[in-house]
Amino acid sequence: MTEQGKRVLAEALELSPIERAALVEELLSGFDFPERQEIDALWAKEAESRIEAYERGELHSSSAEAVFEGIEGR
Repeated sequence: MTEQGKRVLAEALELSPIERAALVEELLSGFDFPERQEIDALWAKEAESRIEAYERGELHSSSAEAVFEGIEGR
């Protein structure tokens, strides 16, 4: 990685998690490939399907706290 890349990375790591996620999205959107729209559409469909299943009571959720406790317990 170039020195400029290292500086940008260091600055990016100082951002909040939400800002870093937005930055990643912007960076990834800069990669133009033909399947991008199809992949985005499939993920959107999957997300909607999961939301609908949750609202019908077919999927259950866990609190973020429980998820992080599970990860830390590994």
